[in-house]
Amino acid sequence: MVIRRMAWGRPGNSGSNETRGLASEGLSGLVPDHAAALCHAYESLGLGAFWSSDAEGRLTYLSPAARALLATDGDPVGRTLLDLFHNEDGASEAGSERSLRFVLARRTRFERLIVRSGAAARPRWWSLSGEAVHHRGQFAGFHGHCADISDQRRDAEETSRLALHDPLTGLANRRHMHQTLARTLAALAPARRACATMLIDLDRFKQVNDTLGHAAGDALLKQVADRLVRLVGDASRVCRLGGDEFQIILPEVEDRGRLGELAEALIEDLSQPYFIDGSRCLIGASIGVAIAPFDGGAADDLVRSADLALYAAKGSGRGRFRFFSSDLLKAAEERKALEEDLHDALAQGQFAVHYQPIVKAQTNQVIGVEALLRWNHPEHGAISPARFIPIAEESNLIRSIGEWVLRKACSDAAGWGVPLRVAVNVSPVQFADQAFPMLVASALAQSGLDPARLELEITEGVFLEEGGLTDARFKALKNLGVRLALDDFGTGYSSLGYLKSAPFDKIKIDQSFVQGATQPASRNRAIITAIVALAQALDMETTAEGVESFDQFDLMKALCVSHVQGFIYSEPLANEAFVAALGGGDWIIEPSGPARQRHQRQAMFRRVGVVHEDHYYPVVLRNLSKSGALIEGLIEVPLDTPFVLDLGDGQLVVARVRRSQGHQQGLEFEQELVSDGNGGLCTRYRVSPYQLSAAGLTLGAGPNGPMQINRGPNAKVTMPAFAMATDWNGAALGWTEAA
Repeated sequence: MVIRRMAWGRPGNSGSNETRGLASEGLSGLVPDHAAALCHAYESLGLGAFWSSDAEGRLTYLSPAARALLATDGDPVGRTLLDLFHNEDGASEAGSERSLRFVLARRTRFERLIVRSGAAARPRWWSLSGEAVHHRGQFAGFHGHCADISDQRRDAEETSRLALHDPLTGLANRRHMHQTLARTLAALAPARRACATMLIDLDRFKQVNDTLGHAAGDALLKQVADRLVRLVGDASRVCRLGGDEFQIILPEVEDRGRLGELAEALIEDLSQPYFIDGSRCLIGASIGVAIAPFDGGAADDLVRSADLALYAAKGSGRGRFRFFSSDLLKAAEERKALEEDLHDALAQGQFAVHYQPIVKAQTNQVIGVEALLRWNHPEHGAISPARFIPIAEESNLIRSIGEWVLRKACSDAAGWGVPLRVAVNVSPVQFADQAFPMLVASALAQSGLDPARLELEITEGVFLEEGGLTDARFKALKNLGVRLALDDFGTGYSSLGYLKSAPFDKIKIDQSFVQGATQPASRNRAIITAIVALAQALDMETTAEGVESFDQFDLMKALCVSHVQGFIYSEPLANEAFVAALGGGDWIIEPSGPARQRHQRQAMFRRVGVVHEDHYYPVVLRNLSKSGALIEGLIEVPLDTPFVLDLGDGQLVVARVRRSQGHQQGLEFEQELVSDGNGGLCTRYRVSPYQLSAAGLTLGAGPNGPMQINRGPNAKVTMPAFAMATDWNGAALGWTEAA
């Protein structure tokens, strides 16, 4: 019978049969000779392989090339297909759930089943097809075809990987991250859980590309990616959007204190020097943070919110982070208006220079002052330098404003009649101007001020300009006889390397280190100790900024800080008030202030609301600190009255009245606020839109405050009263609802 002649390649066949293959043995009696030749050519060209099995599933024949590939653990002929091949998740190329075991058990035709052979670490992939063979009504095995598709599969996987990953850094790309974020938000939404995302933009990256070339820029981006992954701890959460922009997603994270700490750590780490082909590069980073569902429930909405926060961070001076808030659009409009007004401020005489004494810590003797710029806006009153200085730097107004401050400070100091030093802040933008030493010489000559009395405070940002220009500028300034102070040491792009050559006379200890130095477990004390030791070793003075309380003051003296500056001695004074206090001779100031550090309070005039029991009251917020607030608008509120302060955007703070006088109340918060990354404060957690909706509140500007509240009869809030009277500690968000 014909079937007997189709017993291909039984075990034990001679090597000559193996080399002749199917064409010479299996089909020689079934098809014409030219068909057998074609099959032999097909096998020889490696286009595919033929196989056959018996009724038990053991291979009785396999084309030589495939037989060699599968012979890693011995001759495959005589072994079962299930011994040799394994499914990937039991799926075929067409997406069906057929497994090899299943199709073999059915004893029917199957096509293009994707299977693998070999170890999982180094698999080989095959497309397997077979036709069941029957003899006298009995199943006799399979005849089939297989093809090695390993190369095609690897190519497909690589194409898929490239479609979803950035080829330079290996991180997920924009498309992949968008898909991941969308899936994450969809998975977390039913359980009403949060998800944060950060957008990161590198500052001054273009300068690296322009000066060192695109190859160096690419190498820098790889190092940035490595640092991001190291800090985040999971590469799948980090993405390169393109250019110098990156994104991070952080599922189930809504604690803005924790997010702020991570953002600060990212900025600090990304701002450390990079070394590329022997060149030292310094860049920075700005970060925008948004949290679902508060800032958007869909991926596009959340990213848009983070992008607005990033824009605000960059607009605030770069090198910082911002959380998204609903007032960012309004703030952007206000900033634009402020920039327009800033162009006219100098010409219209709206600027003034105030002087804050710098005092010897051990003797309380005033040895100098720092010149501080003040802007008295005709409509908005006093504008914080933290708001307008970054705008001046970005709009290039800082050159003309800085020159005016320098000339004004030199002129005022020359008329004091007492040889006190005057310190003037110098922006990196000013310092980068090659004509800056000539400007200083002109200000000194015009005022007649002794150069030794002028101290220029320079931040570490000036060292971003590599090469001999910075050194030459330092040398030119020292040749004029002025003093140089390193301002905000340790808060920017710090490197001990430049202290070896830069001719500084003083290191200023930033107030961010002074604040909190007296708190338990704070590392600030150790940092200040190290700075003082470094300054002493380099024969430099030290000045601690922002000292306000006696515990801070005593600590600075104990750590041998040579000079102190802050409200413990004096606030900044207008020139006339300063001259009057100076009295024409040595000025000794006795320190005065609170015994212990208090959280810094931010003065403001802002409409907010408070909830007491089931009533909502509109009030005005007059100042705010981490631990409390001053409100006005209620009359004679008893001490210890519990409130929920509504700061907007779902920011509810449990508080109690600790001071009450007339229409003003001082509140103490149950949980301290955290930094918003831009000099402001925000709650660590927010009440989600789901919880607000369930309580009868909705986000948005209502007629009586930041939140719109559904009111029932008698103007009562149609929500359960907050259970603060009996449960001060409350829930994780700082408040609970009564049953």
